[in-house]
Amino acid sequence: MKITEKLQHKFALSRQGAIDMEKACLSVTVTNLVLMMPAGVLYMLIKDLLNDTLSSGRIPFYIIASAAILALIALTNFIQYNATFLSTYRESGIRRTKLAERLRKLPLSYFGKKNIADLTTTIMSDCAQIETASSHWIPEFIGAMISTALVGLGMFVFFDYRIVLASFWVIPAAFLTVWGSSKYQQTAVKKNNSVKMELSDGIQECLESIRDLRSNNAQDRYMETLDRKIKNVEKQAFFTELKLAVCVNSGAIILKLGIATTALVGGILLSRGEIDLLTFFMFLMLVSRLYDPMQITLQNFAAIIATTVQCERLDEVLSHEIQTGADTMNNDGYDIVFDHVSFSYNDDVSVLNDVSFTAKQGEVTALIGPSGGGKTTVSRLAARFWDVTDGRITLGGTDISQIDPETLFSAYSIVFQDVTLFNQSVRDNIRIGKKNASDEEIMRAAKLANCDEFVSRLPQGYDTVIGENGSELSGGERQRISIARAFLKDSPIILLDEASASLDVENETAIQTALSKLIENKTVIIIAHRMRTVSGADKIVVLSDGTVKESGKPGDLLKQGGIFARMVQAQTEGEKWTIS
Repeated sequence: MKITEKLQHKFALSRQGAIDMEKACLSVTVTNLVLMMPAGVLYMLIKDLLNDTLSSGRIPFYIIASAAILALIALTNFIQYNATFLSTYRESGIRRTKLAERLRKLPLSYFGKKNIADLTTTIMSDCAQIETASSHWIPEFIGAMISTALVGLGMFVFFDYRIVLASFWVIPAAFLTVWGSSKYQQTAVKKNNSVKMELSDGIQECLESIRDLRSNNAQDRYMETLDRKIKNVEKQAFFTELKLAVCVNSGAIILKLGIATTALVGGILLSRGEIDLLTFFMFLMLVSRLYDPMQITLQNFAAIIATTVQCERLDEVLSHEIQTGADTMNNDGYDIVFDHVSFSYNDDVSVLNDVSFTAKQGEVTALIGPSGGGKTTVSRLAARFWDVTDGRITLGGTDISQIDPETLFSAYSIVFQDVTLFNQSVRDNIRIGKKNASDEEIMRAAKLANCDEFVSRLPQGYDTVIGENGSELSGGERQRISIARAFLKDSPIILLDEASASLDVENETAIQTALSKLIENKTVIIIAHRMRTVSGADKIVVLSDGTVKESGKPGDLLKQGGIFARMVQAQTEGEKWTIS
């Protein structure tokens, strides 16, 4: 693997970002070498002074050399700034855009398995950490190592190798000490990230469930748990910093030994007359000049090791398999056919097994059955939220796994059981169904969904901001806005997952009437537990334990006396129940 490709994979970079990082490392190397030049000029000047060879003709040389070096330092620092910071910020923008595009193309099953706090940390915190590493730590570290190696090789050529070894042996020893503890550091960082995410989950859960906590007088017990999580974060942060400090300071102590070995070996060589006094003092000055920046480089090295955890997390998202397919649809009609479909979320847990049925265009197909039977999974597979494990699903004769998910979604209007609304106006929330919809189209969809009745009571009507996730509305009102979106989109396929679960009987009846207008010549799949919701369905598919137990018209299934008939009977008896 080439250096560019290694950098791409190691630090989650684009190809151009990896090339820019190579340039940044080179610019830091050149800058460090240029910063060494004043020491060389000073050495030559002192040597001329001690040997009484500083003539009037040499003075202009030192003046010109000093001016040239000053100009070089300014130029190389300018180049380094552009190569490190500006290129890093460009790459950061590319990385965030690439991450967003990747997330957009990932199968929805990925988000079901992934912790939301973990994903948020990757998108926000990990990207920022890698940005800091790319602009400050990585180029500085690599540049320092290359420039130090070049200076050391030059010293071997022009000076006694023994004093050079005495000065430079501590540098690889110090870095090997820090590198040897890399797994130890990464474990500490992973543990630190883990307790932080536990705290984030706890805070989010507390905010979302504060009403239930208070109504059950459970807020004090919950806060005790949250306090323990906060203390765990503080404790783990302390130990993580302590562990990193031990690693870095161990290397720094080894670096300091270089001053002693340089003085000892240099003193012995000086006493034997094998080096002159100027060389001895120059090496003492070199180590005092070299070791302090090397301590900072050690810290950068430790920070890079710690950042490996963030890079792996980001690379896991960017390398995850995405759903692909054709960006055009060549289907013949909108019949949805499940052909011996099996599916499992994990390899060892089967959710659906050999499911086959057809949801025909122009008909309402109702999925019913006990909870956990696989109804919601079937509806998600129909829209390619996930890809099937075995078998296939076709839309108008076309295998949906061969169609790009975003292209496929254009044919679907979906109403979920759990409604998601935004902190915007009612009008804008309905417009999600069709971004270019006119106000007249929005009003028509709202009336079909029976939204007029409650919107008229809001302070600004359709322009009323409804709060985060529709917090200003009731469950039924939120559900009706979601249904209005589906009406507005007016797609040829409609998936309704317990769409009327939050509605009272009166509104449910109104929605059923509206649905009857909407579904003409469309493919409709309804998931419902209320038997009256599916009484007008053309076809019933009974799912239990991940398999199709019954399938047919409601009247036929009632005569068979199977699962569907028993469910209808149980709900009919339940509706007659009263409190005596």
